[in-house]
Amino acid sequence: MTSADVDTDLSKLVGEKTAKALKTHLDLYTAGDLLYHVPRRYDQRGEHTDMRTLEIGEEVTVLAQVLRTTTRPMRQRRGSMLEVVVGDGAGGQLVLTYFQQAWRERDLRPGRWGLFAGKVSDFRGRRQLNSPEYVLLDQGAADGEVAAEVEEFAGALIPVYPAAAAVPTWVIARCVRVVLDTVTMPPDATPSRIRAERKLIDLATALHEIHRPSSKEMLYIAKRRLAWDEAFAVQLTLVRRKRDAAAWPAKPRPRRDGGLLAGFDAALPFTLTDGQLAVGEEIAADLAVAHPMHRLLQGEVGAGKTLVALRAMLQVVDAGGQAALLAPTEVLATQHHRGITRMLGPAGRADELDGDPNGTQVALVTGSQGAAARRKVLAKVADGSAGLVIGTHALLYEGVDFADLGLVVVDEQHRFGVEQRDALRAKAEQPPHVLVMTATPIPRTVAMTVYGDLEVSTLSQLPGGRSPIASHVVPVAEKPAFLDRAWRRVVEEVQQGHQAYVVCPRIGDSGTDDDTPPPDDAVEDERRPPVAVLDVAPLLAEGPLRGLRIGVLHGKLPADEKDAVMRSFSAGQLDVLVATTVIEVGVDVPNATAMVILDADRFGVSQLHQLRGRVGRGSAAGLCLLVTEAVAGTPARERLDSVASTLDGFRLAELDLEQRREGDVLGAAQSGRRSHLRLLSLLRDRDLIGEARAEAESLLAEDPDLSAHPLLAAQIARLVDDDRAEYLQKG
Repeated sequence: MTSADVDTDLSKLVGEKTAKALKTHLDLYTAGDLLYHVPRRYDQRGEHTDMRTLEIGEEVTVLAQVLRTTTRPMRQRRGSMLEVVVGDGAGGQLVLTYFQQAWRERDLRPGRWGLFAGKVSDFRGRRQLNSPEYVLLDQGAADGEVAAEVEEFAGALIPVYPAAAAVPTWVIARCVRVVLDTVTMPPDATPSRIRAERKLIDLATALHEIHRPSSKEMLYIAKRRLAWDEAFAVQLTLVRRKRDAAAWPAKPRPRRDGGLLAGFDAALPFTLTDGQLAVGEEIAADLAVAHPMHRLLQGEVGAGKTLVALRAMLQVVDAGGQAALLAPTEVLATQHHRGITRMLGPAGRADELDGDPNGTQVALVTGSQGAAARRKVLAKVADGSAGLVIGTHALLYEGVDFADLGLVVVDEQHRFGVEQRDALRAKAEQPPHVLVMTATPIPRTVAMTVYGDLEVSTLSQLPGGRSPIASHVVPVAEKPAFLDRAWRRVVEEVQQGHQAYVVCPRIGDSGTDDDTPPPDDAVEDERRPPVAVLDVAPLLAEGPLRGLRIGVLHGKLPADEKDAVMRSFSAGQLDVLVATTVIEVGVDVPNATAMVILDADRFGVSQLHQLRGRVGRGSAAGLCLLVTEAVAGTPARERLDSVASTLDGFRLAELDLEQRREGDVLGAAQSGRRSHLRLLSLLRDRDLIGEARAEAESLLAEDPDLSAHPLLAAQIARLVDDDRAEYLQKG
């Protein structure tokens, strides 16, 4: 087929059935989609996958050698099971299990090498793949015929693609071969001057080498060229839109002498840290200009971000506008409302008898409010008498109207989608100023920081009276007695007048979030279900924490019950709170000094950092115990060891990136399966990103609309379409 190009539908190249599978399972529609579906990694004969590093539940493709096979009758049903033990050449082994497929023993003879694809499970302490797909690298050698699928693996470097059960890596490789052999390569959009100065190979060569590398050196050069294309497209988009944004109109909200902010500062019973003062000046300057602020406030847990945000909100109210604080949970929104109202005193109760008539009102908007209360609150928001509005996603609903929304503060921005944040911002006549806060930068935030699209302020200094948090891993599989000691530490903290949290990954109301048991004789492989709040609380009350006052908190409790439990805990009427991650952000109980996180390996790095930030918020030292069955040397255990070793939020974000990659920086998912940044690494390619930004700024200074570079404009449209460009700008 000589007329095929990158826009040709795959059905015309690889057949309807295969094309349908590629579309359905991998979102690949055209020849160009497949060309940019680059290998996840490259196996090399003699350099085999270390099977000891495989995670339970992970979808893998491994290069391995058959060591031995065994066929035995099944115990609980008729028929036989074939067990095949394969090795990686370095001591690691996997068991492959096939039910009622004894005939495969003829294929899977000891000594043969193959690629095996499936989901890693565990059965009685052994890693296994249940009925994995496979292709044997010497298949057909006995009769002199080599299967087409295996041709792709004849070279030294074997590409392993992001795949699906219905479309294994060798099928993708066969399709890629067809495309490479029949499709006219796209023209090179990168200007020749830049290619020469940056020592970049041409695009056609890069695409061939990324799929069928002739050497490790050429593979590196190809990856660098394609990573450059991604970085350059993103940088051109960000620089161009940032230039446009500088011209957007926004109402200036300068400081006013003698206003609410001045009175608030004068009444503070403590001195602001140098960091809080410096960041406050940066934000105040942003608010005073006629284009919208777009700033990230990165603050270590307990560094006082909320106080900095409140001072910015008061500046906007002083300037005649309103400020909205968007919180991810009702527990946090209610606590923010209670805390801010308390801090403002009479200045936040302008509508009450003991309030300051020159002050403002603080409104709370949540989904669980009754109709009458909601109407009353929304009227205050609409007429502007409520200068400070605090709420959950309920603020986004139709019918919540502001008189003059000047500032949007998003607390724990990783808990909200970009579209949700933008829905609130759209409630202003002109673009409002935006401040997003986080205690742990998540991948997308780090991405934007690396790209330089956000103005960033960092709070690293803890206010006076805050205590550091000691974190320790409790390895119960290796040292079961350590768990008993953990519960004794909780009792000791309570005996000293303090309180504690016990965090579980699951609620435990069966039928909703409980795992279903595996079928008979299938893979008794998955890990046990995570521990649950409703199971753990009574066990603790009857066992190691007997005699302590224990409360339960989770997301499925009615709002009034959640609030009552938090009030009781805050008031010291409960000793221990057994909870899910509903306490992850913002919950502030200074007397809580200890936290035990059960099945800690089931949580992400960001969650663990956020959770432990609930302790050590007073004058007494904080203690966080990470309980896990993960054994030393596994990725899960290494992740926990890293969390225990540092309180540095940026370092933990980098750890998150190293382990999870960046996710989809250019799409609505923060860690989607299919990332449009396929080769660019925000950690490894920082220098490349910096070079791309410099070139983007230089090129756009000469040619703002890229009218002299139509191919480049088209490439940007492909890599960064309008929706994704808008997503980047919403940030």
